[in-house]
Amino acid sequence: MKKIYLFLTLALAVLTQGMVFAQGVLTFEKDTHDFGNVTEGVQAIYEFKFKNTGNQPVVISHVQASCGCTTPEWPKEAILPGKTGVVKAGYNSAGRPGAFSKTLTVTSNGNPDQISLFIKGTVVPKDAAPAKPAHTAEEVAQSPKINLTSTTFDFGKVEKGQKATAKFALKNTGKSDLNVTGIQTACNCVAYKMSPSVVKAGQTAKLELIYNPQVLQDRIETVTLVSNDITGSATTLTLKAKVVESLAKQSSVKVNKASVPFK
Repeated sequence: MKKIYLFLTLALAVLTQGMVFAQGVLTFEKDTHDFGNVTEGVQAIYEFKFKNTGNQPVVISHVQASCGCTTPEWPKEAILPGKTGVVKAGYNSAGRPGAFSKTLTVTSNGNPDQISLFIKGTVVPKDAAPAKPAHTAEEVAQSPKINLTSTTFDFGKVEKGQKATAKFALKNTGKSDLNVTGIQTACNCVAYKMSPSVVKAGQTAKLELIYNPQVLQDRIETVTLVSNDITGSATTLTLKAKVVESLAKQSSVKVNKASVPFK
């Protein structure tokens, strides 16, 4: 009887030890990012890079921002041991002059189950932003240059609160690496993605503008790209949409109005 009890005790100890050491761990390269000075109206974006340094997959269930001005994005699939990923933090500076400090809380099944990330900076009002120094002819000649095959996208009818994506082909026809660091819009309704994030000279990238309309009417949104292209005026794109309450309701109306065949 004592031998059985001893065996069960040892088995329980081994099982418990295995459960303790079998866990996923998200290790971030850094937990704080300082944007420095951000011109009012720019959507500042930063990607917090991490690696699963544990021995079990990790699933991020949610990333909660401390305010509605910060928009987080994170991978929805499981992060396997040894694999990497990013948690993207986007801060909308429109109408928010002054210093800011925001927190993103990452919740997962890893150890620990909650990790805090921080972004900070200072939003400089447009009218208070210092004048940019004049560039020399040599600097302009060596600058990257944005070239777009199209600068307008018409979504047609879009349901209020439902995200829609406009895709553009962007080519760097300049002589150095192109970096798009943000966008400026009059509304808090457009986000962006670039792939690749750094566009080499002569290379083409995919630019996505994610539109999340909140107003019921015909809309025209102007989006200005913030980049290191100093060859001319700022690059602007135009998004058009007819924002409706529900596309499903409109579909049902069409069905109801359909002609009925004679019997």
